[in-house]
Parts: sequence; C-alpha cells; structure tokens
Amino acid sequence: LPWQCFRALCCKGPPPPRPEYDLVCIGLTGSGKTSLLSQLCSESPENIVATTGFSIKAVPFQNAILNVKELGGADNIRKYWSRYYQGSQGVIFVLDSASSEDDLETARNELHSALQHPQLCTLPFLILANHQDKPAARSIQEV
Repeated sequence: LPWQCFRALCCKGPPPPRPEYDLVCIGLTGSGKTSLLSQLCSESPENIVATTGFSIKAVPFQNAILNVKELGGADNIRKYWSRYYQGSQGVIFVLDSASSEDDLETARNELHSALQHPQLCTLPFLILANHQDKPAARSIQEV
C-alpha cells in the first residue's frame, strides 16, 4: 500500500497550468489600488506607498492567475496610462468613494476616457468604489 501511495504521488506529473489573464488597474492617487492588490496577494498592508509609475503583480487564484499592471494615478502619470493598455484583457478601475467632489469628477472623467479608449472599450470593467468604511463615503448610487 505505501508503494501505491508513493507511485500515485510521484507519477501523476505536474498539475495542468492555470490560465493567465492580463489586467490593468487604474484610478487616481490614493484610491486604494496598491492596497487592493496587496490584499489579494495576502501581503501585509503596512508600509504601502503610492505607486509612482507602474507595478505588476501576479494574483494567484485556484483556477487562474491574474497578471495585474497597476498604473500610478498622479496627474503627471495619468497622461501615459494608454501606453500600458495594449494586451489587457480586463480593467479594474478603483475610485475613492470618500474623495472630494473635484476628485470624484476627475475620476469620472478618467473612467469615461478609459471606457472610450479603443484598446479598452470592448473589455470587461470592474469599477470598485473603495473606502466604503470611511464616514464620508458615498453610496454606490451616489458615486
């Protein structure tokens, strides 16, 4: 019986590869993009700093791997977002639901721009209204 167990474990071969999907994660600075990806990767939430260019994280799930390209959300970086859209298979747009009216309007404009971009307009979008735990958070309907 031990030989059969050993043989079953060793002779099975490697597990089949999980499919990989390339996503782009965008949103204004402070919306929570880095925190979201750190949480999905089971990383410590301490010492998170704003992304000043872009970063790539492989987010493993049981049946797939998401390769998420997170793009910094500062004014001077947003104009370059479209350079990183090629090859994306989906979009995560993160917004701070507790932000000022001006920032919310800027986020709305950036979202509409992304929704109309030729490389993204046919892709699935996840719009995440982050910071719902803050007192100033708007409801989904308000956002």
